Amino acid sequence: MLAIGPLRDAVGQAPTLSVRVTPTNTALLSWTALSTNQGYRVEFRESVSSGVWLPCPWQDQWPQAGTFWNDPRPLANTRFYRVMALTTPRGNLVTSNLTASYTVSQLNALFASYGIPTLIQAQYPVDVFFTLYDTITADGGPTQASGMVMLPHNPGKAVPLLSHQHGTVVLTNEVPSQSYGEYTVGLVWASIGYAAAMPDYLGMGSGSSLHPYVHARSEATAAIDVLRAARTLCAQRSLALNGQVFLIGYSQGGQATMAAHKEIETWHTNEFTLTASAPMAGPHDMSGTMANLLTTNQPYTSPYYLPYVLFAYNSVYRLYDSVTQALVEPYATRLPPLFDGRHSDAQINAEMPSVPSQILKPEFLLAFQTDPQHPFRAALQRNDLYNWRPVARMRLYHCAGDRTVPQINSIIATNAFHHNGATQVLLQDPCPTCDHGSGASYCFFYAKLWFDTLKQ
Repeated sequence: MLAIGPLRDAVGQAPTLSVRVTPTNTALLSWTALSTNQGYRVEFRESVSSGVWLPCPWQDQWPQAGTFWNDPRPLANTRFYRVMALTTPRGNLVTSNLTASYTVSQLNALFASYGIPTLIQAQYPVDVFFTLYDTITADGGPTQASGMVMLPHNPGKAVPLLSHQHGTVVLTNEVPSQSYGEYTVGLVWASIGYAAAMPDYLGMGSGSSLHPYVHARSEATAAIDVLRAARTLCAQRSLALNGQVFLIGYSQGGQATMAAHKEIETWHTNEFTLTASAPMAGPHDMSGTMANLLTTNQPYTSPYYLPYVLFAYNSVYRLYDSVTQALVEPYATRLPPLFDGRHSDAQINAEMPSVPSQILKPEFLLAFQTDPQHPFRAALQRNDLYNWRPVARMRLYHCAGDRTVPQINSIIATNAFHHNGATQVLLQDPCPTCDHGSGASYCFFYAKLWFDTLKQ
């Protein structure tokens, strides 16, 4: 039995919604378009009494622009469907509050206190704005996210837009909008003439749900939508933009930068002219390099990464019904509460074995290692970021001494891009002996020098 729920447009009219069973026993849904549409997603439930509508797999393809969808799963006894339309424009600026203003002398003193090289000197005063903007969840539903937008004050000329994606954090307040983490890096960008937008990502900052860690699509949509909000704020502040767009980020931010570059060139070339991106030390090979590090019988420098990825991907892809299906005790009990945004990585690591794979049930680990179609492996593969061809300029910065996110991630990505025909992708190693932590400042400095040669 199949059932379909009604769509309604802004004035309450119900368009046509139909479903038919295909020869392969799957459901093909089609519906007429809504005038207010910003995209659709199909939801389902297996019984009337379940009460919970779930996005159909794979959830990270939603929202989609088309008006038909074929569920790849064979039909069971009963399945109920409904189609939801996203009507709130993504990137709409909900609020913007001026939280700080810095003079040039204050900025240079701050940079010196953080050990930023004296070659980087502020050119303009900076105004800092907390922003709240409309975006989408990892499964395509409407939500709001926070970020920080930092604008040069009266630069006297049009400036480029730049989105800076931050690295891994587990504390929800250690993000740019809360004046933590890479906040100072945003000040640097604004002080030298960029309109700098810094997304917190979903679940961070003003968010309350589990952050979908290293989920490429939601990182990309958060970055693109904060650029839209920043563009609106620039217009409100009479700050002219020159049409250039730059993307940059380190570690998780490197993956988010790569994901945003791909998303823009796939869907938004009519809206953004991407000048260049600098994905730095990112885990671009999630299903290979990173999976091997986290699931072998060897110690790892940041063991909390494994449960962070597993819990996040389960929230998006629903890999298991109960955490006890994946984790052994005491970790199945102890670890989930620690990812509430109020515990630090050090606190989580203190509860972890040095070999992260030891938290996994042996049967779960064996299935993951031997089954190419295992749900966790399939989820990781969906977040690999090298099976495409970048068009705009891209430089991957990655240090050979990095053991946390090994440089082979960027080597694999670069080689794949060249194989796919990319002509403006280059990998650079700014400090061959640096590890993941010490290499960040070198990568940032080299990327800054490169961006300066392109900035108009």
